Amino acid sequence: MILRQILRLSSLFHSAVSIHVRRNIGLSAIVFNKTKELDPVQKLFLDKIREYNTKSKQAGGPVDAGPDFQKDMNESLARLQRAYGEGDLTKFPEFKFE
Repeated sequence: MILRQILRLSSLFHSAVSIHVRRNIGLSAIVFNKTKELDPVQKLFLDKIREYNTKSKQAGGPVDAGPDFQKDMNESLARLQRAYGEGDLTKFPEFKFE
């Protein structure tokens, strides 16, 4: 009886430790990759994301969006305002807890 409980607890302990070790190895692999030099594809991807970010800040919205995008956006906002009421749907709602 005691042997069964010890074996059961040891298996629980083993599974908990193995999950913890796997998570730490996964996290350390990500941190290690950030300190190493990225491969060319990852570097190109990050460069494009950074380039889009700067263009987006300069344009003040979506980059290379034509009049069709703005038209679809306005139609979608109008449809949502009809469905859910008035208010600015482009901003995150403010919650007040008392």
